[in-house]
Amino acid sequence: MGQTPTQNLIQLHNFSLSFFEQRDKKRPSDTSPVCFSIFPIYMITLNRIIALTVLTVSTFYSQAAAAESAKNWTPPAAKIYAQTLSEQIMAAHPELLSVTFHGVPPGMSKVYTMFAGSYVDRIGNPDDPDDIMIIELGITIVDPRWHRPKDTVKKFVMMVPLRDAAAENIGLLVLAYKNAPGTGKSDTDFFIASSKLRDDLQEQIPNLESLFAPAK
Repeated sequence: MGQTPTQNLIQLHNFSLSFFEQRDKKRPSDTSPVCFSIFPIYMITLNRIIALTVLTVSTFYSQAAAAESAKNWTPPAAKIYAQTLSEQIMAAHPELLSVTFHGVPPGMSKVYTMFAGSYVDRIGNPDDPDDIMIIELGITIVDPRWHRPKDTVKKFVMMVPLRDAAAENIGLLVLAYKNAPGTGKSDTDFFIASSKLRDDLQEQIPNLESLFAPAK
């Protein structure tokens, strides 16, 4: 197994010390005091740079590990049916920016998670309180994304209860629609569109367990 970036930087630091120590031994005895005064300053600066770099890399890997450990569910190795549905929805609806599926995986209790959708790297992330409220109460949230400077693209988000073929609420479906200025679409337009998409989708979902079955 190869070395980690932190180990590589430490190795570089040790090499640098060894190099300058060897060079110092080879200097003539009458070396200018100016040279000797520069060497410690150079080494102090180099040490600080390496220490700062080691700290930065270590922090990055620690944060990445923390983010990974923060996930509350691990998907199976094989693609599940819900992910197939997600891909089909995106292919059939160019007006969408993304779609995500949320809920409690079968066999678990109160583990609210994103289990399929457009952002594969977010699968297994714990749900937010508003997600959980929809899953538990079956309400709908209409989010026009007002005053959201972090949104890179203007969008309109619909958060609707996910239902199975028996019209039972089994989770949450989040649909992010493109909403460029000047389209003239109202809240009602997005509500109707998302409700129809969800209602059409539920006919393809026998039950919650089927969403976690291997994709065919």
